[in-house]
Amino acid sequence: MERPTHLLLAASSFLVIFSSFMSDRAGVVLAQNATISVDVGVILDLGSMEGKRCRTSISMAIDDFYAAHRNYRTRIILHTRDSNQDDVGAASAAVDLLKNVQVQAIIGPQTSSQAEFVADLGSKTQIPILSFSATSPSLSSARTPYFVRATFNDSSQAGAIAAIVEHFGWRELVPIYEDSDYGAGIIPSLTDALQDVEARVPYRSVISPSASDDQLDEELYKLMTMQTRVFVVHMTRGHGSRLFQRAEQLGMMTDDYAWITTDGITDLLDLLDPTVIDSMQGVIGVRPYVPRSKEIINFTARFKARFRRENPTVEPTDPTVFQLWAYDAAWALAMAMEKVGAPSPVFQQRPSQIGNYSDLGKLGESQTGPKLLEAISKTRFHGLAGEFRLSDGQLQLSAFEIVNVNGKAGREIGFWNPVSRISRSPVSSKDRTGLKPVIWPGDSTMVPKGWQIPTNGKKLQIGVPVKQGFNEFVNVSRNPSTNEVTVTGYCIDVFEAVMQALPYALPYEYVPYDNVESYDNFVYQVYDKKFDAVVGDVTIIFNRSLYVDFTLPYTESGVSMIVPVKEDKSKNIWIFLKPLTTDLWLGSLSFFFFTGCVVWVIEHRINKQFRGTPSQQLGLIFYFAFSTLVFAHREKLESNLSRFAVIIWVFVVLILTSSYTASLTSMLTVQQLQPTVTDVNELLKNGEYIGYQDGSFVLGMLKRMNFGENKLRTYTAVDQYAQALRNGSAHGGVAAIFDEIPYLKLFLSEHGADYTMVGPTYKTDGFGFVFPRDSPLVPDVSRAVLSVTEGDIMTGIEKKWFGDQSASPSQSDSVSSASLNFQSFGGLFLITGVVSLLALLVFFAMFLYKNWKGATTSESSLWRKIVALAKYYDSKDLTSPTFKKKDEVIPNNGELNQNGHAQGAVILPYFDGSQSPMSISNHSDINFASPDEGMSSMDPGSPRIRFPRAEAFEELSEIRVERAV
Repeated sequence: MERPTHLLLAASSFLVIFSSFMSDRAGVVLAQNATISVDVGVILDLGSMEGKRCRTSISMAIDDFYAAHRNYRTRIILHTRDSNQDDVGAASAAVDLLKNVQVQAIIGPQTSSQAEFVADLGSKTQIPILSFSATSPSLSSARTPYFVRATFNDSSQAGAIAAIVEHFGWRELVPIYEDSDYGAGIIPSLTDALQDVEARVPYRSVISPSASDDQLDEELYKLMTMQTRVFVVHMTRGHGSRLFQRAEQLGMMTDDYAWITTDGITDLLDLLDPTVIDSMQGVIGVRPYVPRSKEIINFTARFKARFRRENPTVEPTDPTVFQLWAYDAAWALAMAMEKVGAPSPVFQQRPSQIGNYSDLGKLGESQTGPKLLEAISKTRFHGLAGEFRLSDGQLQLSAFEIVNVNGKAGREIGFWNPVSRISRSPVSSKDRTGLKPVIWPGDSTMVPKGWQIPTNGKKLQIGVPVKQGFNEFVNVSRNPSTNEVTVTGYCIDVFEAVMQALPYALPYEYVPYDNVESYDNFVYQVYDKKFDAVVGDVTIIFNRSLYVDFTLPYTESGVSMIVPVKEDKSKNIWIFLKPLTTDLWLGSLSFFFFTGCVVWVIEHRINKQFRGTPSQQLGLIFYFAFSTLVFAHREKLESNLSRFAVIIWVFVVLILTSSYTASLTSMLTVQQLQPTVTDVNELLKNGEYIGYQDGSFVLGMLKRMNFGENKLRTYTAVDQYAQALRNGSAHGGVAAIFDEIPYLKLFLSEHGADYTMVGPTYKTDGFGFVFPRDSPLVPDVSRAVLSVTEGDIMTGIEKKWFGDQSASPSQSDSVSSASLNFQSFGGLFLITGVVSLLALLVFFAMFLYKNWKGATTSESSLWRKIVALAKYYDSKDLTSPTFKKKDEVIPNNGELNQNGHAQGAVILPYFDGSQSPMSISNHSDINFASPDEGMSSMDPGSPRIRFPRAEAFEELSEIRVERAV
């Protein structure tokens, strides 16, 4: 009976253990299959089309995420609230979600103004706020750390707008924006970006979101009265639609205007009413660039199908970039939540909140929020809108698309990114820079110039100076009976020619300015907006450019001085030395001697005309060299080297003598006029009086030159200049007149016979037309100035007012001809010197080559060899045609000895050039016939004696001398 009992107990124990094991396994499986619900709030403007579309996009993102990750434990539960397009409604919805639902994160709200208050709540409760459409720069993670911008910052599109302005060459731009955080947020960045491309913002048009049509019209009329015609519209879709419809009705959508819209309108072009699109024809817009991938194509089809199911009464359209960002934001939140895991079930109240019974006071702090925020900031993935990667709490966009509203939608015309700037392709390429053709407002293909004369009919007020003198430049006359003003002069004709050269008509009228005490004050009237421009003899100088802008100059620049001239009385018996300077005289003499020496060295051994006593040879060197001055050298040259050197030298002498003759002739025949003063320092040293034009900036220049005011006298007319110079400093006049070159040229055209322009020219920028700072007219007028000054028009105007200045005596005519210096002939002397030196080197090389061998084979010392070479050089070269002749024979009864020579003849050796000096000095074959051989030289009956030539005896004496050495 015991065995069954034991078996029963064992079986019972096994069943208990097995059931316990299976229970534990079932618990584990159930735990693994269980999901953790995470509450997430969504705040949208569900009454708007964008709000409905974003709700669909967010819901699709959550469904797609968990369909792709079925094994994830967390499951986001969306709690959607409607902000009713109101900031207070958005705040109320946020409080409800935080207090009653205790959400772990909030997606939204849509606008920047709504997001600002919700972001503050998120920072206080440590709940991350993910916004996909709040782009205002005033929202930042630095101020509200729990605000995450899953989109770009409005400031990032400022660079694209500035690049468009630079591309079309506009210099001014007026931003039109709504009076809100969203509208004003972009302005600082836009202003800085425009400054980088040298454009400015002359006016900012701020429009209230609640502005009526009449208020819109009032602001638009104000813009029409300004010159600027380029506008940037930064508004929400509803306010921007109203603005463009009113602008079209007021005639501001014509070819004179250029309009640029930011992404707030450009992204939603597909949602605008057709009547609004019609009013926006020709507008250029920028929007974030998102490549159209396969994923986006698939998402678009599913999005439209789901949106139609959720909103059956609304026709679906393609999702905008905001729906793509909403999708990516929800996806990123789901990824981050999975990394964090199960959230804390309740919020923890801070001690300071205990006893606070308000809704805000009862909100605690999330324990999961900090971890979730860190997980979101580290989340990386490739989303529908591109790479999702947060930097400083927001996405960083890499490119913008530029579109042109044409037809029923926007047409892509180019792209912009910070690296390659504007291009026709999103991929950087040098061959595809620029934009595609643009259709501007009014169906124009011409780029608007960006500014226009205001439509109020006002003409440009052009200030002109009323002057007492120099009326050739500007002359203002009034008709006493009609009081009609007539303005003429050189500057006026140039200005009117420039106006005609402009590609458009520019209405203007002249306004005389009588109080021209100083041209600085006259120019300052433009800065004070009393004149729209100033035309006259106004010089471009630095201190004036601080207040106004000048066009390019249309006259010569510089300040110089005019002094009287006097006849040169310095003609004397030594005037023949004056044509050449001292250095040229010395240089010429040196080359005369050098050339003579080269010819003597080469010809000495081979030419009997270059031999003789040392004094004769020295005289021959000078005689031959200087005889080439008048081409009277009669010595026949035997060497080609010396001939070549002499030919080049004679060419140099020809040019030198011709120049000398011309200069001396000018000095002896032409009237020589010399300026009374040539240096400013001389005026200062002598304490002379100086004259200048009244009201001119030259006064300041003269003071900087250290001229005292008591030594300066002012004048207003050309005749006054002449009279003051005639009187001189000693008789109430002046010694010199300082003025700008155009005035001095006018003076010389009338009084050039007695005066001349001397001294250095002090640099200035010439005359220019004056306009206000940053005036859009300046570039166009400057281009027109270039067109006029480079053509024949300018020549005709100058002849009209100043006559034919080419016939006027110039400075070089008035002053005596300058002496010729060595530098003027440096090239010629270099050529003849090199040729002569080369000839000399070639001669010495040939001489050493032929005669060095005999000298080096001797056992004599180096010094003896050099002496032997020198002595041999001084001897004749008997191989030369000059010396190589048959021996002269003196007959003696016509008899020859047994060797075939005449009886009693003296036989001398014949030396050719192949014998070295040493072999000649050791020659042993020199002998005379003796009487014992039957040949008596003294016997009258002996045979005829043959003597060598006289030169042979001379050679013999040289040989004996060598032996003695």
